[in-house]
Amino acid sequence: MVPDPDNVRARLAGIGERGVGETGLAEAALLLASLDRPGVPLERYRDHLSALAKSAKASEADTPAAALAETLGGEYGYEGDSRTYDDPQNANLIRVIDRRKGLPVALGILYIETARGLGLDAGGLNFPNHFLIRVQGDGVRQILDPFHGGKALDAPALRRLLASFQGEKAELSQAHYQDVSDLDILLRLQNNIKLRLLRDGQLEPALQIIRDMRLLAPRLSGLMREEGMLLARKGERRAAIGCLRDFLASGNIREPERLEVARVLQVLESQLN
Repeated sequence: MVPDPDNVRARLAGIGERGVGETGLAEAALLLASLDRPGVPLERYRDHLSALAKSAKASEADTPAAALAETLGGEYGYEGDSRTYDDPQNANLIRVIDRRKGLPVALGILYIETARGLGLDAGGLNFPNHFLIRVQGDGVRQILDPFHGGKALDAPALRRLLASFQGEKAELSQAHYQDVSDLDILLRLQNNIKLRLLRDGQLEPALQIIRDMRLLAPRLSGLMREEGMLLARKGERRAAIGCLRDFLASGNIREPERLEVARVLQVLESQLN
């Protein structure tokens, strides 16, 4: 069955109301991907997710983490796309499955979904710049890098990875080991697409990505601010004013953001006179 964009967005809004848990992380990511791949049936991609879990269950690897790496990185050949890292396809789960390569966060979704299919406790980590996952089973907790074939990382390896992004003085903290929610993972996935569209000057598609993100996270005021600022950039003053006024009325806003939005709003309102 070919997903209808209106129905998909209705389902995303439902996820925004109820949370990701009932739908599932990978299914939600497929729904998001289908908005950019209209007319593509999702059944074979769902079947593929089931096949990954089945193969991992059949693995004779010593640990669950090794079974994941053997299945996704080995048998199915999933790898990070180092050559064309900024290709938007790398953040679309449909195209990631088609091409067997993608961004760390997109590959991480496949690893997490497969791990959960094995009955493991798995999720994303609050690690900067490079998405990592953690898997826990049989009393063993391991951190994996989905971009590099599911390689397990110990503390020295994590520190080296952090230093590669933030400099030699960077130090690991407890925050780097904390979980992020499935919603955070989906927003990070879409944020990658949005940033690439903005970089290429594709404002209208970027605006739609933000609006779809708002369906998933209707209470995240920062997305309201992003939409308003992008509308202002597109010259849609009245729509921008409405959005930015709603943002200022939402509460729990950091003072620098409040001042920035207030200044932009003042300029926009003056331009209507």
